[in-house]
Amino acid sequence: MPKKRSGGGLSVTQQAAKFLGVSVLAGAVMAGIALPAAGALGLAAKGSVQGFDEIPANLKSPQLSQRTTILDSRGRQIATVYSRDRTVVELKDISPYMQKSVVAIEDSRFYQHGAIDLKGVLRALNKNAQSGGVAQGASTLTQQLVKNYFIEEAGDDPTKVAQATQQTLGRKVRELKYAIQIEEKLGKKKILENYLNITFFGEQAYGVEAAAQRYFSKHAKDLDLQESALLAGIVQSPSRYDPVNDEAEATKRRNTVLQRMAELGDISQAEADRAAQEPLGLHVSHPKNGCITATRDSAFFCKYVENVFLTDPVFGKSREERAKLWNKGGLTIRTTLDARAQKSVQDSLKDHVYKSDPVAAAATLVQPGTGKVLAMGQSKPFGYAKNETEYNFSVDRDLGGSNFGFPTGSTFKPFVAAAAIEGGKPPTQAYSAPYKMDYPSPVQRCGATPYRNTENETAENENESEKGPYRMKEAMAKSVNTYFVQLIADIGLCPVAKMADKLHVVQGDGSKLPQTPAIALGAIGLSPLTMANAYATFAARGTYCTPVAIESITEKAGDEEKSLAVPKSTCSRAMSQKTADTVNTLLRDVIDSGTGQEAGLNDRDSAGKTGTTDGRKNAWFVGYTPNMSGAVWVGSARQDVKMSGITIGGTYHDQVFGGGVPGPIWRDAMSGALLGKDAPDFKTIDIPDDQDRGDGRGNGRGDGGDNGGGLIGGLFGGLTGGNGGNGGRPGAGSPKPAKPKQGNLVQGNTNGGRRN
Repeated sequence: MPKKRSGGGLSVTQQAAKFLGVSVLAGAVMAGIALPAAGALGLAAKGSVQGFDEIPANLKSPQLSQRTTILDSRGRQIATVYSRDRTVVELKDISPYMQKSVVAIEDSRFYQHGAIDLKGVLRALNKNAQSGGVAQGASTLTQQLVKNYFIEEAGDDPTKVAQATQQTLGRKVRELKYAIQIEEKLGKKKILENYLNITFFGEQAYGVEAAAQRYFSKHAKDLDLQESALLAGIVQSPSRYDPVNDEAEATKRRNTVLQRMAELGDISQAEADRAAQEPLGLHVSHPKNGCITATRDSAFFCKYVENVFLTDPVFGKSREERAKLWNKGGLTIRTTLDARAQKSVQDSLKDHVYKSDPVAAAATLVQPGTGKVLAMGQSKPFGYAKNETEYNFSVDRDLGGSNFGFPTGSTFKPFVAAAAIEGGKPPTQAYSAPYKMDYPSPVQRCGATPYRNTENETAENENESEKGPYRMKEAMAKSVNTYFVQLIADIGLCPVAKMADKLHVVQGDGSKLPQTPAIALGAIGLSPLTMANAYATFAARGTYCTPVAIESITEKAGDEEKSLAVPKSTCSRAMSQKTADTVNTLLRDVIDSGTGQEAGLNDRDSAGKTGTTDGRKNAWFVGYTPNMSGAVWVGSARQDVKMSGITIGGTYHDQVFGGGVPGPIWRDAMSGALLGKDAPDFKTIDIPDDQDRGDGRGNGRGDGGDNGGGLIGGLFGGLTGGNGGNGGRPGAGSPKPAKPKQGNLVQGNTNGGRRN
């Protein structure tokens, strides 16, 4: 109960009258006599008039807010989160000393009186009349329990808290009526148990178990005499008797409790005297609340879980409902986090990118075929200090990420290839792929007017020596920009948009991709989780599964636990197995002989793709094995650092490539995460090597046809590579993406992709 304050200048007579009124009121309540409405008892916040009989008959005990525990996939604790740090325990798990101490100092006649202690009221009346103030209260433990129920129900709403604690006769009447009901319903032991679990002990500790942990780093059942007396003394005024900040005042109060216990015969005077000579013996455990305290560098994954909970309708129809359930707590959340994978990700990030570097790195690992998120980390720790951040760069905006994600560069090219192959294009498809070209125009879009290159934009390859003709295998391995712009112009934008939809590839703000040829070069901002999960579809031979982070949730309600429904991964076929196998074959070559060689795994089959955006503001590597997929992004969250002539992780880089920084991060993270796991092989297809370099025909063999096909068509044009001799129309190109705008967490969409 709060520290008693003076009566605000009331005279002895006025104080006597006030307490006499309470005494008479208490007697009336005990007799069950209805008070007349004319009594004008202010029972509501606005002072409405209610009679005693009008008060609702049943008080529903609130489910106490408790801490929620978040576990990894093996059941080991990651973090605890709570609005109020409380762990509910049964009376048998509370030290007998603690039980006696709180009764002695708060309500010594607890076991003798009913809900209302008339003798106590008269005693308080006499004492307060003598002192001229409110020196002693008369609330029983049962009444205090009711008051705490009201406070608990009020939550963090200041208006409701004020109503629950207002010093009016109206509140007192309601408290008295409910106290009678509780006495009849629960009995003394349960009332004491509930009181010890609900009351506030200071230092963010609600309930005796949390208090025992906070002040003495032990369980409530293990509290000794002097420890119990200290905690019991705190209850009256947690701020005044706080032993952490005022040891002398707390000691004095503890000794008062000990003496009262001796007077009541709970302990001998000798025991009280000995205990009073003991030091406080504090062994303070500082509260560890929230994802910021998560173990094993899993803070960002923890926040991802929290945001999933607050946004998924399975936990409530509205965000308000979901937030109420989250804040109430008492949940045990088992997640998909793989501790080994998480450690491997963080170790790799720390080895390759320092938190003080001008750029950041983020990595996410997922399991193909299940959607399980296995690990999630980044180089800048979770926090609010220098070189820390609260933004989770691995996820979309609605889950705590940046506003638009990050441009992916050439890591988008496999989606274009998948759309083309699914539509019938062979992996031997050839295009002229010049060093530099105009964007093609027009290019067909889904149900809309065609794209037209009205600004004469151009696209170019990484260097002037890189020019075709190329077929798909070599173009993917070398990440030839103009090849993929020609490919997207050939098949149109609609198949690519539809493939992106099947892979749930959306921008970081949740919106669909714009249908422009620039998407072939990764001009649009995406998140690492989106990329890792989309690539997992290739590993799962064409089956896409929505990401999931929560395995199960149990909720503690009283003495029982119940299971809550959790989001389930939904799997669907995004492409044929043959298409996925073809893409796997292409991307395995990227690691074996292309731009991703620095990312290769030595002990197992792996595939992936590099990506670097214009200005080298973003560098990516996204890759996978048949049983794990991962994405690594490196760049500036504000898109304002060009990664040329830059030192990252203590290593100087003249120019950063997707294979040069993100690639090794991916390699080391995956190697540790996969240690001891099976090493299955991809099912691949035979794609002929590029012995000749194509002709623009669908079969890439330069065997001509009617409209200028053959070798000439392959070298100088050939966008369509048509059937039966349509060697191709003159080659239109793809625009070089527009100059990137200055980006930040609000505007993060630089344009274009370089070759690797």
